[in-house]
Amino acid sequence: MIKSGDQPTPATIPARFIRGRRLRNDPVAGGAKPHWLKVRAPGSPGYRHLKRLIQEHSLNTVCEEASCPNIGECWHHGTATFMILGGVCTRACTYCNVTHGQPGPVDAEEPTRIAQAVQLLGLDYVVITSVDRDDLDDGGASAFAATITETRAFSPNCHIEVLVPDFGGRETSLDDVLTAAPDVLNHNIETVPRLYRSARPGGNYSRALKILQRARLQNHEKPTKSGLMVGLGETWEELVQTLTDLREVGCGILTIGQYLRPSPAHLPVSRYYHPDEFAALKQVAVTLGFGHVESGPLVRSSYHAHEQADAFGAEAPSSAR
Repeated sequence: MIKSGDQPTPATIPARFIRGRRLRNDPVAGGAKPHWLKVRAPGSPGYRHLKRLIQEHSLNTVCEEASCPNIGECWHHGTATFMILGGVCTRACTYCNVTHGQPGPVDAEEPTRIAQAVQLLGLDYVVITSVDRDDLDDGGASAFAATITETRAFSPNCHIEVLVPDFGGRETSLDDVLTAAPDVLNHNIETVPRLYRSARPGGNYSRALKILQRARLQNHEKPTKSGLMVGLGETWEELVQTLTDLREVGCGILTIGQYLRPSPAHLPVSRYYHPDEFAALKQVAVTLGFGHVESGPLVRSSYHAHEQADAFGAEAPSSAR
């Protein structure tokens, strides 16, 4: 019992925020998580080795920050998606588990540490992404360019995919990244336009398409890529239209996965799609002309990224390249 005048201990104060986001009171609509979304807890020797390496080099990964369900499988095989520019995002997308708040200063040594880690792991394919940094004049583009350049200096034969934010619509920032010549330019569309206001309030659907279009126009020889979540309340017709929009701007590689609610501070799951529905969406995308499509409940943007790029090169029709 707390007497008058006593201060409650932190444990007695109910949590109202999780990772910088206020708790929501949405009704749970999706129901129980189906069996096809259950994965084994990570803990293999390969997983522990990569986790130790990431800690020793003071690196961030989107695998951890976004609570990716595939972290055990990917890290077991020595694959990780490095997240530059810190672990705090200036935006508060209501589907994303990355911490929202005021980021710290840019670490000028981070590109070199990333490059050294890639070399130490002997990777021949690496994915680089970042938080949104609306506090920076270039949105963080120079850090992407520096990381690409440093990684190539340490590992000349390594293929580099970048999963970029929208840089606030700055074309010069995107151009700086493209000048560094990544092998794949990825920018996730995430959801259908109607849901942007609730799911991605800091983003813009048309702007996301323009990023992919500009990257495609800058270099026809290198593929662009995008990712889409389902289960936020979209309709099938909206999904097909979004896939059509992506193809119209020349997007060649596509990933489609199930949205999973990270916490009570995030949007609830509207429903869980059956694996057969993911197969049907893949068929729609293939018919539209995508060069390679990964579609499944646990698919994420960087899941099997190397295999996606290889498959695109081997399978894609000339119209998708």
